Amino acid sequence: MNLLTAEHVEKRYANHLALDDVSIEVPEKSIYGLLGPNGAGKTTLIRIINQITGPDKGEITFAGRKMTADDIYQIGYLPEERGLYKKMKVGEQALYLAQLKGLSKSDAIKQLKYWFEKFEIQGWWDKKVEELSKGMAQKVQFITTIIHKPKLLIFDEPFSGFDPINANLLKEEILKLKENGSTIIFSTHNMSSVEELCDHITLINKSKNILNGPINEVRQKYGSNVFELTFRGETQRLKDSIDSNYTLLSTNEEAGLKKAQIKVNSYSSDNRLLNMVLPAVEVTGFNQVIPSMNDIFIQVVQEYNHAHGVTAN
Repeated sequence: MNLLTAEHVEKRYANHLALDDVSIEVPEKSIYGLLGPNGAGKTTLIRIINQITGPDKGEITFAGRKMTADDIYQIGYLPEERGLYKKMKVGEQALYLAQLKGLSKSDAIKQLKYWFEKFEIQGWWDKKVEELSKGMAQKVQFITTIIHKPKLLIFDEPFSGFDPINANLLKEEILKLKENGSTIIFSTHNMSSVEELCDHITLINKSKNILNGPINEVRQKYGSNVFELTFRGETQRLKDSIDSNYTLLSTNEEAGLKKAQIKVNSYSSDNRLLNMVLPAVEVTGFNQVIPSMNDIFIQVVQEYNHAHGVTAN
């Protein structure tokens, strides 16, 4: 079941078309990657989902019905532009934001104490926000985003300002949120995080949805029929064993094991390749080389821009 869908959404600002017939389906209890270059339209779509602005055309549905103003209380939103009141004390502000989201004072204090200890920022409760580092301020905002346990969480570049250790801590918490039933929309330029976290993706470019689907299917679709073979034996024997239906792209050796990357032509098969090399060398590993999301992102955006005669920002 889809928790949220956007159907044929269009949004225009003066002479700029920010979203052009964009549709997405966000499955319940999944992490959904919303990807795209700067200015593609991602933030506009997020603002529409959050009811900060409305679409000119199209419809947003939430939990199987048209979205209403009250649904905003079931959403937690961490925007890319951070916004804490610098002169307020950290704990005072976190408590204020938690109560705005419907928690009683006693429940808010209990939950906030738990999260402050978990993120090791309990010593900053009585300090002013302006004293926080960017990373610690980010932790406070993450906590106030999830504190009311919303059905839908939207994170826009959540790892901005974090060192690798704290970024990993945040990734672990996002995965736990999913395990506990949250549905998450995750907007980022960090493609390695997309591969680690996301179940589905949509790629928006020049205001249009140009690629979407389960991440594993997307990566398989853009596979290039290249296989990596790990083997023991003579490299020349491997070369001699393959015929013109295959192209040996590269060979190298690591820790006593040799590796070769071989391209399979579209009219041949990987099984035939394996049967062909087995008499010549000892095969210890054989797997398809799947492109990274970063490679796919660049390829799809460049192909779209070339096909439509537009240049990247």
